[in-house]
Amino acid sequence: MFDESLLEDPDALAAADSHGLLRGAAAAGARVRTALRLAEEAGVNEVRPEGRPRTVIIAAAGTDAVAAADMLAALGAGSCPVQMLTPTGPTAQQSHWTLPGWAGPLDLLLLLTPQGTEQGLTDLVEQAYRRGCTAVAVTPPKAPLAEAVAQVRGMALPFAALNGNGGGYGYGDRYGDGAAEAGEPADDTGAFWALLTPLLAVADRVGLLSAPTTALYAVADRLDEVAARCGPAIATYTNPAKTLAAELDDALPLLWSQGRVAGAAGRRFASVLAGRAARPALCAELPAALTAHGPLQAGPHEQGADPDDFFRDRVEESPGLRLRIVLLQEAADQPGSAAPAAREQAYSHDTPLSEIAATAADPLDIAAELLALVDFAAVYLAVASTERS
Repeated sequence: MFDESLLEDPDALAAADSHGLLRGAAAAGARVRTALRLAEEAGVNEVRPEGRPRTVIIAAAGTDAVAAADMLAALGAGSCPVQMLTPTGPTAQQSHWTLPGWAGPLDLLLLLTPQGTEQGLTDLVEQAYRRGCTAVAVTPPKAPLAEAVAQVRGMALPFAALNGNGGGYGYGDRYGDGAAEAGEPADDTGAFWALLTPLLAVADRVGLLSAPTTALYAVADRLDEVAARCGPAIATYTNPAKTLAAELDDALPLLWSQGRVAGAAGRRFASVLAGRAARPALCAELPAALTAHGPLQAGPHEQGADPDDFFRDRVEESPGLRLRIVLLQEAADQPGSAAPAAREQAYSHDTPLSEIAATAADPLDIAAELLALVDFAAVYLAVASTERS
């Protein structure tokens, strides 16, 4: 059950947030700065590639890693092909990745994981070595994957994990003496940025996209700005994340996006809604979303029982499925945008509509703005839901 009254009581929110989700969301900017510092210390600025890779191949393990790889592909679209490898296997730790048959010395392999214990990723490094592919991994230091990459003279960039004592971010001691068994930190709301930031630094060095150090620090500043607008102390009526969380209560979100970066943000939103708040959502990019989700809007289940039927059995009736469209845009309506058609379809079916449009111009800042807002919204849904807390 979602307790909307919690949103207006910062102290009650803090008490309900037993997993520290809001604190982690607010610290996203700090997480970017820490990850960038660790990547620089690992030598990312010393990378001197011989031209742009023919293809960037990405293998990611874990929901945050997959989302970070998805956003990298969206940001780098058009400069060179980016191919995500799909793993096979019954579990994450038992998954296997296979390089495509054409992979060779002209290609770059990026490996992404907050754990670094996946044998399938370690085996993939060996495949890359045999093919002559350069391997770069974002993984915890001292993890088996980091050691495997070092053995083939690749580059292992540190994943800025939560420290074992809960104080700040850094290398942590997961793989030191007496460390706990490795596992993806389910309540680490900043893990996404700790994985994406080193990827962006590498992508800038190899010419996949433009993400110089100054731009990445600007991303951190943008995340801080969104945290200031969406923090627990800001009232719901001026807080876009709290407003969105309240609007999504008891609704099935249809996440419609306009643009590659917004599309990746929508998929990330669906992931955190499921993982943090235990809420389902459906994603689609415009204009295909209009056709893909049209039957849902027109279905008889949308409104449930007729609210004008005075004699209906209110005890026995089950609530109908309530839809809400969330429109994510990289900017306000542009020429050729499908957003007006999306609004028209929503209104014609009496489907409530929430809109999120970035105010930034740079793609990195757009990504930061959209991702920070949806992360906060998912966290508010999680914290204010009695089943979660």
